[in-house]
Amino acid sequence: MKVLTVVLLVSAGMALPAYAQEKAKAAKKGAGGDMTFFVTSVGKGNGADLGGLEGADAHCNALAKAAGSKRTNWKAYLSTTAPGGDAGVNARDRIGKGPWRNAKGVVVAGNVAQLHSGKNNINKKTALTEKGETVKGRGDTPNEHDILTGSDPAGMYSTAGGDTTCGNWSKSGEGSAIVGHHDLAGLKDTRHMKSWNSSHGSRGCSQDQLKSSGGAGLFYCFAAN
Repeated sequence: MKVLTVVLLVSAGMALPAYAQEKAKAAKKGAGGDMTFFVTSVGKGNGADLGGLEGADAHCNALAKAAGSKRTNWKAYLSTTAPGGDAGVNARDRIGKGPWRNAKGVVVAGNVAQLHSGKNNINKKTALTEKGETVKGRGDTPNEHDILTGSDPAGMYSTAGGDTTCGNWSKSGEGSAIVGHHDLAGLKDTRHMKSWNSSHGSRGCSQDQLKSSGGAGLFYCFAAN
């Protein structure tokens, strides 16, 4: 009986570390499964030419899947414009109703209205990649805080005139796209510089031009629900 007891205790002792590891893996997977918002860890590599909204959405879904997400309805937070004064596509209308959580389970907004108000929780600490990593911002090397949106502060397509979406996300040369600052920081202490989704226009649409003003062709992804 004593021998059996010792064997059982040893077996249990050996199983505990393995159990702890599996529990940690499950917790990590659970956090990732609950993710409904992230900043792309990488762009598509061709500046602001994302292959249109379809290509951008596909990039969101591919990154999310690689990170372990089971969700399949990821949408890029991007607006588009239409010629002749016709209505474009609003980023805010593409992303569902919320709430949205980052890879660590932190809620960044409860609904569309809160997301586009001063009460959202998007900042450098919460605007994480699909891997749960911080995106480099102002003061880091390199600065990558310019996040492509093509949107005004309300999350709608811009009516300012000119190119605000790099040809509806099909250009990688001349043009411009509205970007936001995920870290809410810029050259000046103004409301535009502190905007997560509508800070200024990019210097161009190529990868090098995006880099020159503090970008990397990154964009926001939301799980539409």
